[in-house]
Amino acid sequence: MFATILAAAGMFAATNIDDIVVLTALFLASSKGTPRPWHIVGGQYAGFITLVGLSLLAALGLTIVPDEWVGLLGILPLALGILGLIRGLKKDDDDDENRLTEGLGLVGIAGITIANGADNIAIYTPVFRTMAPSDTAITVIVFLALVALWCALGKIIGTHHKVVETLEKVEHWLVPAVFIGLGLTILLGSGSLQRLINLWI
Repeated sequence: MFATILAAAGMFAATNIDDIVVLTALFLASSKGTPRPWHIVGGQYAGFITLVGLSLLAALGLTIVPDEWVGLLGILPLALGILGLIRGLKKDDDDDENRLTEGLGLVGIAGITIANGADNIAIYTPVFRTMAPSDTAITVIVFLALVALWCALGKIIGTHHKVVETLEKVEHWLVPAVFIGLGLTILLGSGSLQRLINLWI
């Protein structure tokens, strides 16, 4: 059991290290008003539970969404980032700094979490396929506990006085840049964009 817990923790950390950056950016924006902290935590949980559910279904041989197309969800953070960057370039006053995340509620954050989790499905599926049901249950419980830890770390970093003070100087382009980078990484890394282009050619 202890070995399963350690393996689950290691697998979670390896597949979600990039989420710390996204969560930090979201909590930084949250310190200005939106999104609400509960939207971030709820969206992170909803998205992650969806990823685990898809992985479990795929492990049973029931693939609802082919892994190669999950990457197309990268369009969501990419579009948010581009819009935020355009707004930031047009207006520099503080009231406009958080417009990128203004309409980003629980569903939007869940979508970003799912988009960022294509690699999670690819890694979790074969692992779940080879696990005993009891080990799978332990792994899922560890994952859910670590989501809370990840959210807490993102909040600590994103709302820390000195961090906020430093990041406020570049916030108008930092948060959009994080989303643009995330979107491009998902689209290019998953190969979904290339597959879509190949369908049109």
